[in-house]
Amino acid sequence: MSDALQNLSDALANAVESASAGIVRVDGRRRLPGTGIVWSSDGVIVTAHHIIERNENISIGLPGDVIAPAQLIGRDPNTDVAVLKVEADTTAPVWADGADGNELKVGHLVLALGRPGEQVQATLGVVSKLSDADERKRKRIHVEGHGRRGGRGRGGRHMWYAMEGEMFGNVGPIIQTDVVMYPGFSGGPLIDATGAIRGLNTSALSRGSSVTIPTTTIRSVVEALLSHGKVRRGYLGIGAQPVRLPTALAEELDQEIGLMIVSVESGSPAETSGLLLGDIVVGLDDDPVQTIDTLLMLLSTDRVGQEAAVHIIRGGQLIDVTVTIGERE
Repeated sequence: MSDALQNLSDALANAVESASAGIVRVDGRRRLPGTGIVWSSDGVIVTAHHIIERNENISIGLPGDVIAPAQLIGRDPNTDVAVLKVEADTTAPVWADGADGNELKVGHLVLALGRPGEQVQATLGVVSKLSDADERKRKRIHVEGHGRRGGRGRGGRHMWYAMEGEMFGNVGPIIQTDVVMYPGFSGGPLIDATGAIRGLNTSALSRGSSVTIPTTTIRSVVEALLSHGKVRRGYLGIGAQPVRLPTALAEELDQEIGLMIVSVESGSPAETSGLLLGDIVVGLDDDPVQTIDTLLMLLSTDRVGQEAAVHIIRGGQLIDVTVTIGERE
């Protein structure tokens, strides 16, 4: 074996060893346990929502084969993230988000880790794709919602959209890799060659590909769950589909696509503010809007209950409508 290959092998083994102290087993369902990641040294654990099938009698397997009971702090099905709290000494690993200039790139070597048993397991792969919300174009978009085909919205109406490729929830950016997700790996980390955690692996948001929710998304969800027990999301109450803007307005706005309102929910913030069928949404406050994902991302926690200017095209004219953002249940 060449020195370069041996050095690479040693570096990967060291990366796994470095992260292992922050990887735990999560017993929250009847079948195979899942994996969790220590978020902070005060016992906060982050894991995958779908592996927590009960709200009580959850236990955590810590390094050293220590078993401790855990409390469910909150969960967010949209991002498949759950937060637990354990009264035990925990060691937090390094969470990296690229803010230091060390961005994750396509082709980088990564490892998926899991602790479905007593020992940490690992599988090696490469980053195959870095997707942001705007890359996942919809063939059809109907109503802001979970992003799940057949999900139910307010008033029992079905909210759904079809998209090209795999089905994802409203998770924002994602990391796709070619790592093999072995049973029990959901809720575990994706680490880089230094052992830093780049996100949380989940098998619930896609079929046929390995998906990782990046650290930046995990951080915002964990902070919301610790503060409120849930992730608060803004709500307008519209159904929309993308349309191409008239040439003159496209040039004036420097964007080609807007969202035409095809339904307005009764009693919603959109109806109260006077948004109408046929209005074309092109922006929210200072941000342009061309896709439903962009709109969903802009309807963030800090906008709930706040007034916002929705920029629309009505009758060929660009106007602003002030809307008080509601909270989506």
